[in-house]
Amino acid sequence: MQTLHAVDWSIILLYFAIIMGLAWWVIRQKQETSTDYFLAGRHLGWFIVGASIFASNIGSEHLVGLAGSGATDGVIMAHYELHAWCLLVLGWVMVPFYMRSRVFTMPEFLERRFSPANRTVLSAISLVAYVLTKIAVGIFAGGIVFSVLIPEMNLMGMDSFWIGSILVIVLTGAYTIVGGLRSVAYTEALQTVVLVLGSVLVTAYGLHAIGGLSGLREALGSEAFNLWRPLVPAGIEGTWAPVRESGRMAWYFNDAYPWLGMLFCAPIIGLWYWTTDQYIVQRALGARNEREARRGTIAAAFLKMLPVFIFIVPGMVAFAMATSGKYQGLTDQLIGPDGAVVTANAQAALPLLIATVLPVGLRGIVVAGLLAALMSSLAGVFNASATLFTMDFYSRFRPDTSQDRLVWIGRVATGVMVLIGLLWIPVIQGGRGLYDYLQGVQSYLAPPIAVVFFLGVLNKRTNAKGALSTLLVGFAMGLFRLAVDTPVKLLGVVYEPGSVLWIVNNVFFQYYSLLITLVCVTVMLAVSYATEAPSAAQIAGLTFGSTSAEDRARSRSSWNRLDVILSVIVVVLIVAIYLTFTG
Repeated sequence: MQTLHAVDWSIILLYFAIIMGLAWWVIRQKQETSTDYFLAGRHLGWFIVGASIFASNIGSEHLVGLAGSGATDGVIMAHYELHAWCLLVLGWVMVPFYMRSRVFTMPEFLERRFSPANRTVLSAISLVAYVLTKIAVGIFAGGIVFSVLIPEMNLMGMDSFWIGSILVIVLTGAYTIVGGLRSVAYTEALQTVVLVLGSVLVTAYGLHAIGGLSGLREALGSEAFNLWRPLVPAGIEGTWAPVRESGRMAWYFNDAYPWLGMLFCAPIIGLWYWTTDQYIVQRALGARNEREARRGTIAAAFLKMLPVFIFIVPGMVAFAMATSGKYQGLTDQLIGPDGAVVTANAQAALPLLIATVLPVGLRGIVVAGLLAALMSSLAGVFNASATLFTMDFYSRFRPDTSQDRLVWIGRVATGVMVLIGLLWIPVIQGGRGLYDYLQGVQSYLAPPIAVVFFLGVLNKRTNAKGALSTLLVGFAMGLFRLAVDTPVKLLGVVYEPGSVLWIVNNVFFQYYSLLITLVCVTVMLAVSYATEAPSAAQIAGLTFGSTSAEDRARSRSSWNRLDVILSVIVVVLIVAIYLTFTG
Protein backbone atom coordinates (compact mmCIF):
# COMPACT_ATOMS: atom_id res chain seq x y z
CA MET A 1 0.00 0.00 0.00
CA GLN A 2 1.10 3.54 -0.69
CA THR A 3 0.77 6.68 1.39
CA LEU A 4 -0.30 10.04 0.05
CA HIS A 5 2.17 11.80 -2.25
CA ALA A 6 2.80 15.56 -2.37
CA VAL A 7 0.68 15.69 -5.54
CA ASP A 8 -2.21 14.05 -3.68
CA TRP A 9 -1.88 16.56 -0.87
CA SER A 10 -1.92 19.42 -3.36
CA ILE A 11 -5.16 18.14 -4.87
CA ILE A 12 -6.75 17.70 -1.43
CA LEU A 13 -5.73 21.22 -0.38
CA LEU A 14 -7.08 22.60 -3.67
CA TYR A 15 -10.36 20.83 -3.00
CA PHE A 16 -10.61 22.36 0.47
CA ALA A 17 -9.81 25.79 -0.95
CA ILE A 18 -12.57 25.48 -3.55
CA ILE A 19 -15.08 24.28 -0.95
CA MET A 20 -14.26 27.15 1.40
CA GLY A 21 -14.32 29.62 -1.49
CA LEU A 22 -17.76 28.43 -2.56
CA ALA A 23 -18.98 28.52 1.02
CA TRP A 24 -17.67 32.08 1.43
CA TRP A 25 -19.41 33.18 -1.76
CA VAL A 26 -22.71 31.71 -0.55
CA ILE A 27 -22.25 33.18 2.92
CA ARG A 28 -21.91 36.66 1.42
CA GLN A 29 -25.40 36.35 -0.06
CA LYS A 30 -28.04 38.14 2.00
CA GLN A 31 -29.33 36.04 4.91
CA GLU A 32 -31.50 38.19 7.11
CA THR A 33 -34.33 35.87 8.09
CA SER A 34 -34.75 32.41 9.57
CA THR A 35 -36.10 31.22 6.22
CA ASP A 36 -32.87 32.35 4.54
CA TYR A 37 -30.67 30.62 7.12
CA PHE A 38 -32.56 27.38 7.73
CA LEU A 39 -34.22 26.82 4.33
CA ALA A 40 -31.95 28.79 1.97
CA GLY A 41 -34.77 31.28 1.42
CA ARG A 42 -36.78 28.49 -0.26
CA HIS A 43 -34.94 29.25 -3.51
CA LEU A 44 -33.10 26.00 -4.26
CA GLY A 45 -33.40 24.53 -7.75
CA TRP A 46 -33.91 20.86 -8.55
CA PHE A 47 -30.25 19.99 -9.16
CA ILE A 48 -29.10 21.55 -5.89
CA VAL A 49 -31.95 19.79 -4.04
CA GLY A 50 -31.17 16.39 -5.58
CA ALA A 51 -27.39 16.61 -5.21
CA SER A 52 -27.72 17.88 -1.64
CA ILE A 53 -30.06 15.04 -0.67
CA PHE A 54 -27.64 12.49 -2.13
CA ALA A 55 -24.54 14.07 -0.57
CA SER A 56 -26.20 14.26 2.84
CA ASN A 57 -27.04 10.58 2.66
CA ILE A 58 -23.62 9.42 1.48
CA GLY A 59 -21.67 9.60 4.69
CA SER A 60 -19.96 7.38 7.19
CA GLU A 61 -22.40 4.50 6.85
CA HIS A 62 -21.26 4.17 3.23
CA LEU A 63 -17.55 4.87 3.50
CA VAL A 64 -17.18 2.62 6.52
CA GLY A 65 -20.27 0.45 6.85
CA LEU A 66 -21.37 -0.18 3.28
CA ALA A 67 -17.95 -0.84 1.80
CA GLY A 68 -17.15 -2.98 4.85
CA SER A 69 -20.32 -5.01 4.35
CA GLY A 70 -19.26 -5.64 0.76
CA ALA A 71 -16.08 -7.22 2.11
CA THR A 72 -17.91 -9.38 4.66
CA ASP A 73 -21.37 -10.03 3.21
CA GLY A 74 -21.29 -9.44 -0.54
CA VAL A 75 -24.17 -7.47 -2.08
CA ILE A 76 -26.75 -8.17 0.65
CA MET A 77 -26.75 -4.56 1.93
CA ALA A 78 -27.72 -3.34 -1.52
CA HIS A 79 -31.31 -3.76 -0.33
CA TYR A 80 -30.94 -0.55 1.64
CA GLU A 81 -29.37 1.30 -1.30
CA LEU A 82 -32.17 0.27 -3.64
CA HIS A 83 -34.57 2.33 -1.56
CA ALA A 84 -34.30 4.95 -4.27
CA TRP A 85 -38.02 4.36 -4.81
CA CYS A 86 -38.63 5.91 -1.37
CA LEU A 87 -37.41 9.20 -2.82
CA LEU A 88 -40.18 8.95 -5.39
CA VAL A 89 -42.63 8.53 -2.50
CA LEU A 90 -41.20 11.71 -0.99
CA GLY A 91 -41.57 13.64 -4.24
CA TRP A 92 -44.94 12.37 -5.39
CA VAL A 93 -46.75 11.67 -2.11
CA MET A 94 -45.31 13.73 0.74
CA VAL A 95 -43.81 16.85 -0.86
CA PRO A 96 -47.21 18.35 -1.83
CA PHE A 97 -48.30 18.28 1.82
CA TYR A 98 -44.99 19.60 3.13
CA MET A 99 -44.79 22.44 0.62
CA ARG A 100 -48.44 23.33 1.14
CA SER A 101 -48.01 23.57 4.91
CA ARG A 102 -44.90 25.84 4.60
CA VAL A 103 -43.25 24.22 7.61
CA PHE A 104 -39.59 24.47 8.66
CA THR A 105 -39.36 21.05 10.30
CA MET A 106 -40.98 17.64 10.25
CA PRO A 107 -42.08 17.95 13.90
CA GLU A 108 -43.78 21.22 12.95
CA PHE A 109 -45.77 19.30 10.33
CA LEU A 110 -46.94 16.93 13.06
CA GLU A 111 -48.10 19.92 15.08
CA ARG A 112 -50.13 21.20 12.11
CA ARG A 113 -51.64 17.77 11.52
CA PHE A 114 -52.04 16.64 15.14
CA SER A 115 -50.92 18.68 18.18
CA PRO A 116 -48.00 20.58 19.81
CA ALA A 117 -47.31 17.58 22.06
CA ASN A 118 -46.57 15.40 19.02
CA ARG A 119 -44.15 18.03 17.76
CA THR A 120 -42.29 18.17 21.06
CA VAL A 121 -41.90 14.41 21.37
CA LEU A 122 -40.59 13.97 17.82
CA SER A 123 -38.21 16.95 18.11
CA ALA A 124 -36.70 15.64 21.34
CA ILE A 125 -36.23 12.10 20.02
CA SER A 126 -34.77 13.37 16.73
CA LEU A 127 -32.20 15.59 18.45
CA VAL A 128 -31.05 12.80 20.76
CA ALA A 129 -30.87 10.34 17.85
CA TYR A 130 -28.82 12.76 15.72
CA VAL A 131 -26.27 13.23 18.48
CA LEU A 132 -25.99 9.52 19.27
CA THR A 133 -25.92 8.23 15.70
CA LYS A 134 -25.26 10.57 12.78
CA ILE A 135 -22.69 12.79 14.49
CA ALA A 136 -21.01 9.86 16.23
CA VAL A 137 -20.56 7.61 13.21
CA GLY A 138 -19.60 10.58 11.01
CA ILE A 139 -16.66 11.33 13.26
CA PHE A 140 -15.77 7.64 13.49
CA ALA A 141 -15.52 7.37 9.69
CA GLY A 142 -13.38 10.49 9.42
CA GLY A 143 -10.89 9.03 11.86
CA ILE A 144 -10.84 5.69 10.03
CA VAL A 145 -10.09 7.31 6.64
CA PHE A 146 -7.20 9.34 8.03
CA SER A 147 -5.76 6.49 10.13
CA VAL A 148 -5.56 4.25 7.04
CA LEU A 149 -4.35 6.76 4.47
CA ILE A 150 -2.04 8.79 6.73
CA PRO A 151 -1.13 6.36 9.53
CA GLU A 152 2.18 8.04 10.32
CA MET A 153 0.71 11.50 10.97
CA ASN A 154 1.21 12.84 14.49
CA LEU A 155 0.68 16.34 15.82
CA MET A 156 1.06 17.50 19.42
CA GLY A 157 0.61 13.94 20.65
CA MET A 158 -2.51 13.30 18.54
CA ASP A 159 -2.56 10.40 16.08
CA SER A 160 -4.10 10.47 12.62
CA PHE A 161 -7.51 9.34 13.94
CA TRP A 162 -7.75 12.42 16.18
CA ILE A 163 -6.34 14.79 13.57
CA GLY A 164 -8.73 13.57 10.86
CA SER A 165 -11.76 13.70 13.13
CA ILE A 166 -11.01 17.22 14.37
CA LEU A 167 -10.20 18.53 10.89
CA VAL A 168 -13.45 17.23 9.37
CA ILE A 169 -15.57 18.52 12.27
CA VAL A 170 -14.03 22.00 12.48
CA LEU A 171 -13.97 22.74 8.75
CA THR A 172 -17.51 21.47 8.25
CA GLY A 173 -18.79 23.29 11.32
CA ALA A 174 -17.19 26.57 10.20
CA TYR A 175 -19.17 27.02 6.97
CA THR A 176 -22.31 25.41 8.38
CA ILE A 177 -22.43 27.80 11.35
CA VAL A 178 -21.99 30.90 9.24
CA GLY A 179 -23.85 30.00 6.04
CA GLY A 180 -26.75 27.77 7.12
CA LEU A 181 -28.58 25.53 4.65
CA ARG A 182 -27.65 27.63 1.64
CA SER A 183 -23.91 27.04 2.13
CA VAL A 184 -24.55 23.40 3.01
CA ALA A 185 -26.64 22.77 -0.11
CA TYR A 186 -24.32 24.48 -2.59
CA THR A 187 -21.15 22.89 -1.21
CA GLU A 188 -22.91 19.51 -1.20
CA ALA A 189 -23.71 19.90 -4.90
CA LEU A 190 -20.02 20.29 -5.65
CA GLN A 191 -19.09 17.52 -3.22
CA THR A 192 -21.49 15.16 -5.01
CA VAL A 193 -19.57 15.61 -8.26
CA VAL A 194 -16.21 15.00 -6.56
CA LEU A 195 -17.55 12.02 -4.61
CA VAL A 196 -19.08 10.26 -7.62
CA LEU A 197 -16.00 10.88 -9.79
CA GLY A 198 -13.63 9.61 -7.12
CA SER A 199 -15.72 6.55 -6.28
CA VAL A 200 -16.07 5.56 -9.94
CA LEU A 201 -12.28 5.71 -10.25
CA VAL A 202 -11.85 3.38 -7.27
CA THR A 203 -14.35 0.91 -8.72
CA ALA A 204 -12.73 0.99 -12.17
CA TYR A 205 -9.16 0.51 -10.93
CA GLY A 206 -10.23 -2.15 -8.43
CA LEU A 207 -12.13 -4.19 -11.01
CA HIS A 208 -9.23 -3.87 -13.45
CA ALA A 209 -6.88 -5.28 -10.82
CA ILE A 210 -9.11 -8.29 -10.11
CA GLY A 211 -9.98 -9.07 -13.73
CA GLY A 212 -13.30 -7.27 -14.15
CA LEU A 213 -16.73 -8.35 -12.94
CA SER A 214 -16.19 -11.87 -14.24
CA GLY A 215 -12.96 -12.12 -12.26
CA LEU A 216 -14.71 -10.83 -9.16
CA ARG A 217 -17.52 -13.36 -9.51
CA GLU A 218 -15.02 -16.15 -10.06
CA ALA A 219 -13.05 -15.13 -6.96
CA LEU A 220 -16.03 -14.81 -4.63
CA GLY A 221 -18.62 -17.22 -6.01
CA SER A 222 -22.21 -16.58 -7.02
CA GLU A 223 -23.53 -16.48 -3.45
CA ALA A 224 -21.68 -13.21 -2.87
CA PHE A 225 -23.93 -11.67 -5.55
CA ASN A 226 -27.17 -13.05 -4.11
CA LEU A 227 -29.63 -10.54 -2.60
CA TRP A 228 -32.07 -13.22 -1.48
CA ARG A 229 -30.78 -15.35 1.36
CA PRO A 230 -32.95 -18.15 2.81
CA LEU A 231 -35.58 -17.13 5.37
CA VAL A 232 -34.36 -19.28 8.26
CA PRO A 233 -31.40 -21.26 6.88
CA ALA A 234 -29.87 -22.01 10.29
CA GLY A 235 -33.06 -23.45 11.76
CA ILE A 236 -35.60 -21.78 14.01
CA GLU A 237 -32.78 -20.27 16.08
CA GLY A 238 -31.77 -18.27 13.03
CA THR A 239 -35.02 -16.33 13.25
CA TRP A 240 -33.97 -15.02 16.64
CA ALA A 241 -30.30 -14.31 16.15
CA PRO A 242 -28.65 -15.29 12.87
CA VAL A 243 -25.01 -15.82 13.76
CA ARG A 244 -21.87 -15.79 11.64
CA GLU A 245 -20.06 -19.08 11.66
CA SER A 246 -16.39 -19.24 10.92
CA GLY A 247 -15.44 -19.53 7.32
CA ARG A 248 -13.08 -18.09 4.75
CA MET A 249 -15.88 -16.04 3.21
CA ALA A 250 -18.39 -14.77 5.68
CA TRP A 251 -21.34 -14.87 3.31
CA TYR A 252 -20.93 -18.59 2.61
CA PHE A 253 -22.14 -19.19 6.17
CA ASN A 254 -23.66 -15.86 7.14
CA ASP A 255 -27.42 -15.64 7.59
CA ALA A 256 -27.30 -12.16 9.15
CA TYR A 257 -29.94 -10.68 6.85
CA PRO A 258 -32.83 -13.09 6.08
CA TRP A 259 -34.89 -11.99 3.11
CA LEU A 260 -38.09 -11.60 5.15
CA GLY A 261 -36.53 -8.82 7.20
CA MET A 262 -35.12 -7.16 4.11
CA LEU A 263 -38.40 -7.38 2.23
CA PHE A 264 -40.65 -5.96 4.96
CA CYS A 265 -38.51 -4.21 7.56
CA ALA A 266 -35.97 -2.44 5.37
CA PRO A 267 -38.66 -0.44 3.49
CA ILE A 268 -40.06 0.84 6.79
CA ILE A 269 -36.65 2.25 7.67
CA GLY A 270 -36.34 3.62 4.13
CA LEU A 271 -39.70 5.39 4.18
CA TRP A 272 -38.93 6.95 7.56
CA TYR A 273 -35.48 8.12 6.50
CA TRP A 274 -36.24 9.37 3.00
CA THR A 275 -39.68 10.89 3.52
CA THR A 276 -39.97 12.05 7.15
CA ASP A 277 -36.47 12.66 8.53
CA GLN A 278 -35.52 16.32 8.93
CA TYR A 279 -31.96 15.49 7.91
CA ILE A 280 -33.10 14.63 4.37
CA VAL A 281 -36.43 16.42 3.86
CA GLN A 282 -35.02 19.84 4.80
CA ARG A 283 -33.45 20.03 1.34
CA ALA A 284 -36.83 19.56 -0.34
CA LEU A 285 -38.36 22.16 1.99
CA GLY A 286 -35.74 24.62 0.68
CA ALA A 287 -36.91 24.23 -2.94
CA ARG A 288 -38.50 27.23 -4.61
CA ASN A 289 -41.71 25.33 -5.38
CA GLU A 290 -43.30 21.90 -5.55
CA ARG A 291 -42.02 21.26 -9.08
CA GLU A 292 -38.38 21.88 -8.14
CA ALA A 293 -38.73 19.81 -4.96
CA ARG A 294 -40.19 16.84 -6.83
CA ARG A 295 -37.63 16.97 -9.61
CA GLY A 296 -34.91 17.19 -6.99
CA THR A 297 -36.14 13.96 -5.40
CA ILE A 298 -36.22 12.24 -8.81
CA ALA A 299 -32.63 13.34 -9.48
CA ALA A 300 -31.63 12.08 -6.03
CA ALA A 301 -33.33 8.73 -6.78
CA PHE A 302 -31.09 8.24 -9.83
CA LEU A 303 -28.00 9.10 -7.79
CA LYS A 304 -29.08 6.83 -4.94
CA MET A 305 -28.60 3.72 -7.06
CA LEU A 306 -24.87 4.43 -7.47
CA PRO A 307 -23.68 3.24 -4.00
CA VAL A 308 -24.28 -0.39 -4.98
CA PHE A 309 -21.53 -0.03 -7.56
CA ILE A 310 -19.24 2.60 -6.02
CA PHE A 311 -19.16 1.34 -2.40
CA ILE A 312 -20.39 -2.26 -2.13
CA VAL A 313 -18.54 -3.55 -5.19
CA PRO A 314 -15.23 -1.93 -4.12
CA GLY A 315 -15.61 -3.60 -0.72
CA MET A 316 -16.04 -6.94 -2.46
CA VAL A 317 -13.04 -6.17 -4.66
CA ALA A 318 -10.92 -5.39 -1.59
CA PHE A 319 -11.78 -8.78 -0.09
CA ALA A 320 -11.14 -10.62 -3.35
CA MET A 321 -7.74 -8.93 -3.73
CA ALA A 322 -6.88 -9.72 -0.11
CA THR A 323 -7.60 -13.43 -0.59
CA SER A 324 -5.68 -13.60 -3.87
CA GLY A 325 -2.34 -13.42 -2.06
CA LYS A 326 -1.01 -10.81 -4.50
CA TYR A 327 -1.59 -7.74 -2.33
CA GLN A 328 0.15 -8.29 0.99
CA GLY A 329 -1.02 -4.99 2.52
CA LEU A 330 -4.66 -5.87 1.96
CA THR A 331 -4.13 -9.46 3.08
CA ASP A 332 -2.47 -8.42 6.33
CA GLN A 333 -5.32 -6.03 7.18
CA LEU A 334 -8.40 -7.95 6.04
CA ILE A 335 -7.54 -11.65 6.42
CA GLY A 336 -6.88 -13.30 9.77
CA PRO A 337 -4.51 -16.19 10.58
CA ASP A 338 -7.34 -18.69 10.03
CA GLY A 339 -7.92 -17.40 6.51
CA ALA A 340 -11.26 -15.74 7.42
CA VAL A 341 -12.10 -12.09 6.92
CA VAL A 342 -11.33 -9.91 9.95
CA THR A 343 -14.73 -8.32 10.47
CA ALA A 344 -13.40 -5.56 12.73
CA ASN A 345 -10.97 -4.41 10.01
CA ALA A 346 -13.42 -4.67 7.13
CA GLN A 347 -14.72 -1.18 7.89
CA ALA A 348 -11.45 0.14 6.43
CA ALA A 349 -11.92 -1.78 3.14
CA LEU A 350 -12.49 1.29 0.97
CA PRO A 351 -9.55 3.42 2.14
CA LEU A 352 -7.34 0.30 2.05
CA LEU A 353 -8.35 -0.31 -1.58
CA ILE A 354 -7.65 3.32 -2.45
CA ALA A 355 -4.19 3.13 -0.95
CA THR A 356 -3.51 -0.09 -2.87
CA VAL A 357 -4.73 0.40 -6.44
CA LEU A 358 -4.77 4.11 -7.24
CA PRO A 359 -1.79 5.96 -8.72
CA VAL A 360 -0.47 9.29 -7.48
CA GLY A 361 -2.81 12.17 -8.28
CA LEU A 362 -5.94 10.08 -8.63
CA ARG A 363 -5.47 9.04 -5.02
CA GLY A 364 -5.76 12.69 -4.01
CA ILE A 365 -8.97 13.13 -6.00
CA VAL A 366 -10.55 10.08 -4.40
CA VAL A 367 -9.51 11.05 -0.88
CA ALA A 368 -11.02 14.46 -1.54
CA GLY A 369 -14.20 12.62 -2.52
CA LEU A 370 -14.21 10.66 0.72
CA LEU A 371 -13.71 13.82 2.73
CA ALA A 372 -16.51 15.42 0.69
CA ALA A 373 -18.88 12.67 1.78
CA LEU A 374 -17.89 12.96 5.42
CA MET A 375 -18.18 16.74 5.42
CA SER A 376 -21.54 16.83 3.64
CA SER A 377 -22.97 14.22 6.00
CA LEU A 378 -21.85 16.14 9.08
CA ALA A 379 -22.92 19.48 7.63
CA GLY A 380 -26.39 18.07 7.08
CA VAL A 381 -26.81 16.82 10.62
CA PHE A 382 -25.35 20.02 12.12
CA ASN A 383 -27.84 22.12 10.16
CA ALA A 384 -30.80 19.81 10.80
CA SER A 385 -30.08 19.74 14.54
CA ALA A 386 -29.81 23.52 14.71
CA THR A 387 -33.09 23.89 12.81
CA LEU A 388 -34.91 21.50 15.12
CA PHE A 389 -33.65 23.21 18.27
CA THR A 390 -34.26 26.75 17.06
CA MET A 391 -37.64 26.32 15.37
CA ASP A 392 -39.17 23.54 17.49
CA PHE A 393 -38.00 24.64 20.93
CA TYR A 394 -36.52 28.13 21.17
CA SER A 395 -38.97 29.96 18.88
CA ARG A 396 -41.98 28.25 20.50
CA PHE A 397 -41.00 29.37 23.98
CA ARG A 398 -39.96 32.84 22.74
CA PRO A 399 -42.46 33.54 19.95
CA ASP A 400 -41.60 37.25 19.74
CA THR A 401 -37.92 36.62 18.95
CA SER A 402 -36.62 38.71 16.04
CA GLN A 403 -35.43 37.07 12.82
CA ASP A 404 -31.83 38.15 13.47
CA ARG A 405 -31.97 36.57 16.91
CA LEU A 406 -33.31 33.27 15.50
CA VAL A 407 -30.44 33.14 13.02
CA TRP A 408 -27.98 33.83 15.84
CA ILE A 409 -29.50 31.08 17.98
CA GLY A 410 -29.26 28.73 15.02
CA ARG A 411 -25.54 29.47 14.73
CA VAL A 412 -25.02 28.92 18.44
CA ALA A 413 -26.93 25.62 18.26
CA THR A 414 -24.76 24.49 15.35
CA GLY A 415 -21.66 25.41 17.34
CA VAL A 416 -22.89 23.30 20.25
CA MET A 417 -23.35 20.34 17.88
CA VAL A 418 -19.75 20.81 16.71
CA LEU A 419 -18.50 20.80 20.32
CA ILE A 420 -20.51 17.66 21.06
CA GLY A 421 -18.90 16.08 18.03
CA LEU A 422 -15.44 16.90 19.35
CA LEU A 423 -16.31 15.46 22.77
CA TRP A 424 -17.43 12.24 21.05
CA ILE A 425 -13.97 11.49 19.63
CA PRO A 426 -12.41 9.70 22.63
CA VAL A 427 -15.57 7.65 23.16
CA ILE A 428 -15.66 6.50 19.55
CA GLN A 429 -11.93 5.90 19.27
CA GLY A 430 -12.02 3.67 22.31
CA GLY A 431 -14.85 1.44 21.13
CA ARG A 432 -14.71 0.03 17.62
CA GLY A 433 -17.86 -2.02 18.29
CA LEU A 434 -19.82 1.17 18.84
CA TYR A 435 -20.46 1.65 15.13
CA ASP A 436 -22.40 -1.57 14.66
CA TYR A 437 -24.37 -0.91 17.83
CA LEU A 438 -25.42 2.56 16.68
CA GLN A 439 -26.70 1.26 13.35
CA GLY A 440 -29.46 -0.63 15.16
CA VAL A 441 -30.80 2.55 16.76
CA GLN A 442 -32.73 3.70 13.69
CA SER A 443 -34.40 0.31 13.33
CA TYR A 444 -36.01 0.79 16.73
CA LEU A 445 -36.85 4.50 16.50
CA ALA A 446 -38.06 4.70 12.89
CA PRO A 447 -41.32 2.65 12.97
CA PRO A 448 -43.47 4.96 15.15
CA ILE A 449 -42.42 8.02 13.13
CA ALA A 450 -43.17 6.36 9.79
CA VAL A 451 -46.55 5.09 11.02
CA VAL A 452 -47.63 8.48 12.39
CA PHE A 453 -46.67 10.39 9.23
CA PHE A 454 -48.13 8.00 6.69
CA LEU A 455 -51.34 7.15 8.52
CA GLY A 456 -51.67 10.86 9.26
CA VAL A 457 -51.59 11.70 5.56
CA LEU A 458 -53.48 8.67 4.24
CA ASN A 459 -56.25 8.47 6.87
CA LYS A 460 -58.06 11.65 7.86
CA ARG A 461 -59.72 9.87 10.81
CA THR A 462 -56.43 9.51 12.73
CA ASN A 463 -56.14 12.13 15.45
CA ALA A 464 -53.69 13.73 17.91
CA LYS A 465 -54.34 11.23 20.70
CA GLY A 466 -53.71 8.31 18.38
CA ALA A 467 -50.50 9.88 17.07
CA LEU A 468 -49.14 10.74 20.52
CA SER A 469 -49.98 7.28 21.86
CA THR A 470 -48.20 5.72 18.88
CA LEU A 471 -45.07 7.81 19.34
CA LEU A 472 -44.88 7.08 23.06
CA VAL A 473 -45.57 3.34 22.76
CA GLY A 474 -43.26 2.92 19.77
CA PHE A 475 -40.41 4.87 21.31
CA ALA A 476 -40.84 3.00 24.61
CA MET A 477 -40.48 -0.33 22.79
CA GLY A 478 -37.44 0.91 20.92
CA LEU A 479 -35.75 2.38 23.98
CA PHE A 480 -36.46 -0.82 25.93
CA ARG A 481 -34.67 -2.86 23.27
CA LEU A 482 -31.75 -0.42 23.29
CA ALA A 483 -31.59 -0.58 27.09
CA VAL A 484 -31.42 -4.38 26.86
CA ASP A 485 -28.84 -4.34 24.04
CA THR A 486 -26.50 -1.72 25.49
CA PRO A 487 -24.93 -3.81 28.30
CA VAL A 488 -24.36 -6.66 25.85
CA LYS A 489 -22.86 -4.57 23.05
CA LEU A 490 -20.72 -2.19 25.06
CA LEU A 491 -20.03 -3.96 28.36
CA GLY A 492 -20.04 -7.64 27.40
CA VAL A 493 -22.91 -8.57 29.74
CA VAL A 494 -24.39 -12.04 29.09
CA TYR A 495 -28.05 -12.70 29.97
CA GLU A 496 -29.14 -16.10 31.20
CA PRO A 497 -30.28 -18.18 28.21
CA GLY A 498 -34.07 -18.46 28.07
CA SER A 499 -34.70 -15.41 30.27
CA VAL A 500 -36.92 -12.58 29.09
CA LEU A 501 -33.97 -10.24 28.63
CA TRP A 502 -32.07 -12.91 26.71
CA ILE A 503 -35.02 -13.44 24.35
CA VAL A 504 -35.48 -9.69 23.77
CA ASN A 505 -31.77 -9.27 23.09
CA ASN A 506 -31.66 -12.21 20.69
CA VAL A 507 -34.71 -11.46 18.57
CA PHE A 508 -33.29 -10.41 15.20
CA PHE A 509 -33.31 -6.61 15.06
CA GLN A 510 -35.32 -6.42 11.82
CA TYR A 511 -38.00 -8.69 13.23
CA TYR A 512 -38.19 -6.62 16.40
CA SER A 513 -38.56 -3.53 14.22
CA LEU A 514 -41.43 -5.22 12.40
CA LEU A 515 -43.06 -5.97 15.75
CA ILE A 516 -42.83 -2.30 16.74
CA THR A 517 -44.41 -1.34 13.42
CA LEU A 518 -47.37 -3.69 13.83
CA VAL A 519 -47.95 -2.48 17.39
CA CYS A 520 -47.76 1.15 16.27
CA VAL A 521 -50.30 0.68 13.47
CA THR A 522 -52.67 -1.04 15.89
CA VAL A 523 -52.29 1.68 18.54
CA MET A 524 -52.68 4.51 16.02
CA LEU A 525 -55.92 3.15 14.57
CA ALA A 526 -57.40 1.84 17.83
CA VAL A 527 -56.87 5.05 19.82
CA SER A 528 -57.91 7.32 16.95
CA TYR A 529 -61.17 5.48 16.27
CA ALA A 530 -61.92 5.20 20.01
CA THR A 531 -61.66 8.97 20.47
CA GLU A 532 -63.08 12.03 18.77
CA ALA A 533 -62.38 12.71 15.11
CA PRO A 534 -60.22 15.72 14.22
CA SER A 535 -62.06 18.81 13.02
CA ALA A 536 -62.21 19.71 9.33
CA ALA A 537 -60.12 22.82 10.00
CA GLN A 538 -57.44 20.75 11.73
CA ILE A 539 -56.82 18.49 8.73
CA ALA A 540 -57.59 20.88 5.85
CA GLY A 541 -55.05 20.30 3.09
CA LEU A 542 -53.00 17.91 5.24
CA THR A 543 -54.53 14.56 4.21
CA PHE A 544 -55.56 13.06 0.91
CA GLY A 545 -59.17 13.04 2.03
CA SER A 546 -59.17 16.73 2.94
CA THR A 547 -57.29 18.17 -0.02
CA SER A 548 -59.26 20.84 -1.88
CA ALA A 549 -59.81 20.87 -5.62
CA GLU A 550 -57.61 23.97 -5.82
CA ASP A 551 -54.77 22.17 -4.02
CA ARG A 552 -55.06 19.17 -6.32
CA ALA A 553 -55.03 21.38 -9.40
CA ARG A 554 -51.95 23.22 -8.16
CA SER A 555 -50.11 19.95 -7.57
CA ARG A 556 -51.17 18.62 -10.96
CA SER A 557 -49.76 21.68 -12.69
CA SER A 558 -46.37 21.09 -11.03
CA TRP A 559 -45.50 17.95 -12.99
CA ASN A 560 -45.56 16.79 -16.61
CA ARG A 561 -44.97 13.68 -18.69
CA LEU A 562 -41.18 13.92 -18.40
CA ASP A 563 -41.39 13.71 -14.60
CA VAL A 564 -43.50 10.55 -14.89
CA ILE A 565 -41.20 8.95 -17.46
CA LEU A 566 -38.09 9.62 -15.37
CA SER A 567 -39.79 8.18 -12.28
CA VAL A 568 -40.74 5.03 -14.19
CA ILE A 569 -37.14 4.69 -15.40
CA VAL A 570 -35.96 4.78 -11.76
CA VAL A 571 -38.28 1.90 -10.88
CA VAL A 572 -37.21 -0.09 -13.96
CA LEU A 573 -33.54 0.35 -13.07
CA ILE A 574 -34.17 -0.80 -9.50
CA VAL A 575 -35.93 -3.93 -10.74
CA ALA A 576 -33.08 -4.58 -13.20
CA ILE A 577 -30.50 -4.37 -10.40
CA TYR A 578 -32.54 -6.78 -8.28
CA LEU A 579 -32.72 -9.22 -11.18
CA THR A 580 -28.97 -8.89 -11.76
CA PHE A 581 -28.08 -9.76 -8.17
CA THR A 582 -29.91 -13.05 -7.76
CA GLY A 583 -26.92 -15.25 -7.16
